[in-house]
Amino acid sequence: MIASVAGQVTSIGAESAVVEVGGVGLAVHCTPGTLASLRLGAPARLSTSLIVREDSLTLYGFPDDAERSLFEVLQTVSGVGPRVAQAVLAVHPPDVVRTAIASGDVSTLTRVPGIGKKGAERIILELRDKIGPVVPGALATGVPRQMAWQDQVRQGLVGLGWTPSQADSAISAVAEGIDGPTPPVPDLLRQAIKLLGKAR
Repeated sequence: MIASVAGQVTSIGAESAVVEVGGVGLAVHCTPGTLASLRLGAPARLSTSLIVREDSLTLYGFPDDAERSLFEVLQTVSGVGPRVAQAVLAVHPPDVVRTAIASGDVSTLTRVPGIGKKGAERIILELRDKIGPVVPGALATGVPRQMAWQDQVRQGLVGLGWTPSQADSAISAVAEGIDGPTPPVPDLLRQAIKLLGKAR
């Protein structure tokens, strides 16, 4: 297993970054918040989890070992794959997820695109005894879903080189186009990048 990568960031996209390690560029899938913390040409270290499938090898990256561990534990739940586990961490900080599981808070988990009431209940049932220590008051650090996606998309756009004002304009345009449930954050980030690309 590749537990971590450290090297120069050579590319940052909507869903992944490329980190060059020993002359080899490794594509690492990350949440928008993690991508926003990276800078082109700067050194970076990411804790990683390698997902092996018959037809692919996919590397997921995280800012620390604790977030990676939660990503891996979430996938022990039936019906939860790497995409859903990453979506959980894109919407909520790890301590908010742990607190929601420990307290049986279904509503917090169903804010994640792709997780319905039954899925949230299954996560709580199967992980309540596996999630490790919970920081008291962690739920207080959570943010409403609407603010969560806006903040993460803004961080992602600024990290990719646009100004905060350009990011805010794109976010407003994307928000106006939402009809029904809020799409996953990576999809919203892609929409904003398309809008800004046309404006250039």
